[in-house]
Amino acid sequence: MSPVAMSLEELIPSNHMKSHIYSILIRTGLTLSTLVVALSIPFFGLVLSLIGSLMTMLGSLCVLIIIVGTISSIIGTYTSVLEIIQQLL
Repeated sequence: MSPVAMSLEELIPSNHMKSHIYSILIRTGLTLSTLVVALSIPFFGLVLSLIGSLMTMLGSLCVLIIIVGTISSIIGTYTSVLEIIQQLL
C-alpha cells in the first residue's frame, strides 16, 4: 500500500500541516478500502496467494531469461572468436 499512498500524496500541494492531514486520510482510506474488499470477497487470502504465486513465477521467469541470455551471449561470443581465429590461421 505504501507505493500507492506515496503516489497519491505527491498530488497534494505541499503545505506542511495540510499534507500530514491528507496523508493520514489517504492511508486510512486505503486501509479501510482494503478491509472492505477483504471482507466482501470470499477466500480473499487464497486469491492473494494465487496472485502472489503468479507474480513470483513471472519474476523467476525474468531471472531465468536473464541467465539464459547471458550464457547464450558468452557461448556465442566464444564460438565467434574461435571461428575468426580459425579463419585468420
